[in-house]
Amino acid sequence: MAKEVGSYADIANQIITLALSGPAQNRSYQRLANFTDAIGNRVSGSHNLELAIQYMYSAMGHDDLDVHLEPVKVPHWVRGEEWAEMVLPRPKRLAMLGLGSSIGTPPEGIVAEVVVVSSFEDLKSRAGNVSGKIVVFNQPFVSYSETVAYRAFGASEAAKLGAVAALIRSVTPFSINSPHTGWQDYQEGVRRIPAACITVEDAQLMARMVGRGQRVVVRVTMGAKTLPDADSFNTVAEIKGWLHPEQVVLLSGHLDSWDVGQGAMDDGGGAIISWEALSIIKDLGLRPRRTMRAVLWTGEEQGGVGAQQYYDQHKSDVGTFAPVALQFTGSPAAQKGDTMSVQSSEDMDRCSALWAVVAYVVADMQDMLPR
Repeated sequence: MAKEVGSYADIANQIITLALSGPAQNRSYQRLANFTDAIGNRVSGSHNLELAIQYMYSAMGHDDLDVHLEPVKVPHWVRGEEWAEMVLPRPKRLAMLGLGSSIGTPPEGIVAEVVVVSSFEDLKSRAGNVSGKIVVFNQPFVSYSETVAYRAFGASEAAKLGAVAALIRSVTPFSINSPHTGWQDYQEGVRRIPAACITVEDAQLMARMVGRGQRVVVRVTMGAKTLPDADSFNTVAEIKGWLHPEQVVLLSGHLDSWDVGQGAMDDGGGAIISWEALSIIKDLGLRPRRTMRAVLWTGEEQGGVGAQQYYDQHKSDVGTFAPVALQFTGSPAAQKGDTMSVQSSEDMDRCSALWAVVAYVVADMQDMLPR
């Protein structure tokens, strides 16, 4: 197999040259800028997301790719007006963002004393002091995969002990008083309480105050609500394989984003690179044995809703290998925001070249990779 992969060196060099110094140089970055500037953020269920899907359907069609849409039902959560403030021991506005799927507060908001905890174990140790209070999770950042559990499950864990709301320290190692948002999950059978993220700085501030024995009181007001599921689409583009069109090598990114950024890093870049990889192969006049497919998911931020429905519809498809073979980490710049300002045209060119090479070689090899 290694010898066969090595035989693709000339094609790989053609792809890399086209992407890094040829006519496709900077193209993925410009495509992303055009897309995000035209559409803006693209939260699940929103009109903007549907505009984004139609934009990409048209753009990839003009690129002479085979494009179609596959219907999906997606959650439709609306943020509404929201704000929070510390009332005691001194007035202070708290930067906050409600978490996806959170319920809202009563119109007058919720005013309650806070109890600050550093972990789920710390929360349980304070079980007798939680009822009727707002739980502030001031968990340290370890890694995203580990620390995100507080955002996902903090509200329900606090509600089990009688809390009236949960404020979670943003899941990030970097902060300039900037709250992060994301999806959270209510546990079945547990009372639902409002949930929001606050900044690292404000979580630490309240922890210090409580540590000194001060009584901290916070008011939270959230107009969040969940509407009926909305109609949406996964956007699918292909280069059909000439020998085994039923065998598919899949590249993907998601079109939906949160409503407080541009959706450039998460995940407009991934979506555009998936498209660009196919464009490069098309530009070179190449057609692999197997089908190369780019799927731009909808409803990813809500737990991979679009991808799950795609799987349910396509699980009988013959893929080339179980999707566990390649993984890459992102740039540290991704921690600083979801805007075009943290994107690099050079990085996008290299990513486009990488995935075009990998996808083409896997799609064109004599035999399928072992499953």
